Amino acid sequence: MVPSAATVFAPADAVEKALEVEDIEKLAQDLEKASPLEIMDKALEKYGNDIAIAFSGAEDVALIEYAHLTGRPFRVFSLDTGRLNPETYKFFDTVEKHYGIRIEYMFPDAVEVQALVRTKGLFSFYEDGHQECCRVRKVRPLRRALKGLRAWITGQRKDQSPGTRSEVPVVQVDPVFEGMDGGSGSLMKWNPVANVAGNDIWNFLRTMEVPVNSLHAQGYISIGCEPCTRAVLPGQHEREGRWWWEDAKAKECGLHKGNLKEENANGNVSVNGNASSDVFESQNIVNLSRAGIENLLKMEDRKDGWMVVLYSPWCPFCQAMEASFVELADKLAGSGVKVGKFRADGDQKTFVQQELQLGSFPTILFFPKHLSRPIKYPSEKRDVDSLVAFINALR
Repeated sequence: MVPSAATVFAPADAVEKALEVEDIEKLAQDLEKASPLEIMDKALEKYGNDIAIAFSGAEDVALIEYAHLTGRPFRVFSLDTGRLNPETYKFFDTVEKHYGIRIEYMFPDAVEVQALVRTKGLFSFYEDGHQECCRVRKVRPLRRALKGLRAWITGQRKDQSPGTRSEVPVVQVDPVFEGMDGGSGSLMKWNPVANVAGNDIWNFLRTMEVPVNSLHAQGYISIGCEPCTRAVLPGQHEREGRWWWEDAKAKECGLHKGNLKEENANGNVSVNGNASSDVFESQNIVNLSRAGIENLLKMEDRKDGWMVVLYSPWCPFCQAMEASFVELADKLAGSGVKVGKFRADGDQKTFVQQELQLGSFPTILFFPKHLSRPIKYPSEKRDVDSLVAFINALR
């Protein structure tokens, strides 16, 4: 039997998640003045094999050295976008041999890359921004990697990027991605060098005789994909070598997009998961108007089933599930289930609370083909597999 759409569900692990969030906030305060080595040791001790270091092939090799110095086992993964510099690939091999490890490489979906390149060409990011390419080549592979973890370790530093990383804590609940347990709050993010200056990182690397990417000697400081990275001049900020044709205050590829903030009309600052003013942007997601959602609600015999998210673009939980929902839409294209979104804040909020069971953002509804009322998705797990299982149980 399908539960009533009005039923209120209270996940059994909700209290445990709340307590863990509180523990992480206290831990962040306790470790704020700790050394990177102490922070790394604590992270590896706490999560064991369920945590891994994200390695980009740049000065974040310091993370691997810190992990090595703890004497504890550790895992390292990296995103191979297919467009890295030859020097970076050689550096990966050097690091593996130096530490006696195997880096767990994550690759983008070949079909998605093929569709992007055939549709928009090899260098579309120079014309319409880097977000779409990064989403295909970096964000989605990262999402897959993190679904197998409970925590991850990054090389973010407060002095790295103007406007986006100045408030990075040493440990936090990841505001964007989900871990193996699914749902918001299921993944922890450790930033052991958050409070370390770039010069101090390099002093550490030289002192410990750690191998580094040969691109650094050519003037590269922040290193990403070859088309989107260039050397910087003396005195320039390191992030000026990344996506140099875009706004310097929003230089995040999507891996750390929870760092982005925007100021709304009331002067309030909110975490922003996307540099644009909206979320869930995809050619496979229908942007429903008020009339459109009302028509959908009135239909008793629909041609297709509909999966609709009620959202607000400023909501961090909506931003966090954007990648999942976009991937869901792509997966359901042509399947007989359409995917839509309806912006439900502002003047629309009273309507959706009364007519569409809105409790909080995001609210996800499934409109079956032969049932007049929509059915509310009851779980906090918003990964693609969980959403597909929900649809398949009702279609």
